[in-house]
Amino acid sequence: MIKKLICIECPRSCALTVDIENCRIVKVEGNKCPKGAEYAKNEIENPQRILTGTVLAKGLRLKMVPVRTDKPIPKSRISEAASELKKIRVTKPVDMGEVIAADFLGLGVNLIATRDI
Repeated sequence: MIKKLICIECPRSCALTVDIENCRIVKVEGNKCPKGAEYAKNEIENPQRILTGTVLAKGLRLKMVPVRTDKPIPKSRISEAASELKKIRVTKPVDMGEVIAADFLGLGVNLIATRDI
């Protein structure tokens, strides 16, 4: 199977053509630097994303606290993680970068505030 990707690892934005067999990469073409091949491998074999969202605040000046994970999480767990955000409540003032939920979903990543509240 052939899949086309645009590499986002550097400003060149190379148009990659990736040949895939049995869920593994056989060949990557179109990359102008080694980062392109690594990007394609990660995107096909283990896609990950930073989760961003908001959680409810109670008794604070804002009703919502913007948050994100401090590291990427598996793309397959994004929906589960987004659902988990709905259960979290912040009841005390927080600083930007402060951990809201440690070891979020047992993935070894922290959910952190992206704004002082």
